[in-house]
Amino acid sequence: MTVDDENEGRAPEPPAYPTPHHEVDHTAEPSDDPLAIRLEQLILGADRRYTPFQAARTAGVSMELASRFWRAMGFADIGQAKALTEADVLALRRLAGLVEAGLLSEPMAVQVARSTGQTTARLAEWQIDSFLEGLTEPPEPGMTRTEVTYPLVELLLPELEEFLIYVWRRQLAAATGRVVQAADDEEMVDRRLAVGFADLVGFTRLTRRLEEEELGELVEAFETTCADLVAAHGGRLIKTLGDEVLYAADDAGTAAEIALRLIETLSHDETMPALRVGIAFGTVTTRMGDVFGTTVNLASRLTSIAPKDAVLVDGALAEELSRTGEAPVSETAAAEDAARAGKEGREAARYRFALQPMWQRPVRGLGVIEPWLLTRRPT
Repeated sequence: MTVDDENEGRAPEPPAYPTPHHEVDHTAEPSDDPLAIRLEQLILGADRRYTPFQAARTAGVSMELASRFWRAMGFADIGQAKALTEADVLALRRLAGLVEAGLLSEPMAVQVARSTGQTTARLAEWQIDSFLEGLTEPPEPGMTRTEVTYPLVELLLPELEEFLIYVWRRQLAAATGRVVQAADDEEMVDRRLAVGFADLVGFTRLTRRLEEEELGELVEAFETTCADLVAAHGGRLIKTLGDEVLYAADDAGTAAEIALRLIETLSHDETMPALRVGIAFGTVTTRMGDVFGTTVNLASRLTSIAPKDAVLVDGALAEELSRTGEAPVSETAAAEDAARAGKEGREAARYRFALQPMWQRPVRGLGVIEPWLLTRRPT
């Protein structure tokens, strides 16, 4: 976005308010910490050259829009310190160019910046806290971590960058495929999905008993197991919340299979607390990789009332499983069909799942619901 019409042709004055940029503090002079500056130059691939005002002017965008982009990306205030590089200018120019070309609206461009910033910030924090920190332990007595960090980052950076791009393209291809298969334009945003929550029982009590390191290992094992099972069986992990994971699937059968696999797998792990899962099926609004709506709220409520090591589903998911032939309409009907099949010499219908209606109960904000207990049908 260019400067306002009345200011066209004149450089805008620097704002009185600070301009946000990187989460790390770039206000320090390079001489304060030479290794930190060298690492920054290695990772960014350029030297500090611009103040925020100079970067915005060079990119041809207003200071206001530059601030919105930087704030959306999660970068901290740096005032007018000379801490930005050519890459910062190019990023501003590209985002503004997409708006000027009409490919993105300004709010959408800000949303792109925010979603990218939030995702990559979490990735970067994990890589530093859990990955690089372990690898940069001095291999020999007398060596400092700083002596190991620079050459290690120099070796890893290009490989991790290529891997990140590969995974992103794969995920983008999969997400695009799901969108283009939507029945209509509305379904691209508001889709019918199965949404499941899996929650560790008694996690708060565990936090009082376990040491921090033990608790961290338990959470990591839980999240890793859930992520692997969700992906392996065709679902999508939406987010993890320490003792809880949220996942989604395009069909009820996939969501049900994932839920039972989670229960079966974690119940055999003696280090894990009991698990409970709730699943609901219906219209879901998707935004920035997250899901929202009544269906999501219902799945969360079902999880909170589910028995230990059990799966509760809503009526819509139970109906969908029956419609697709993955669960009988009722156990009585299934038994009668099996008896008739035996007399007629034919094979009875086979089902993957069994559904047992539970007592109706009021749920705050959602009225009266009838949960169903989902189990695996004996083969």
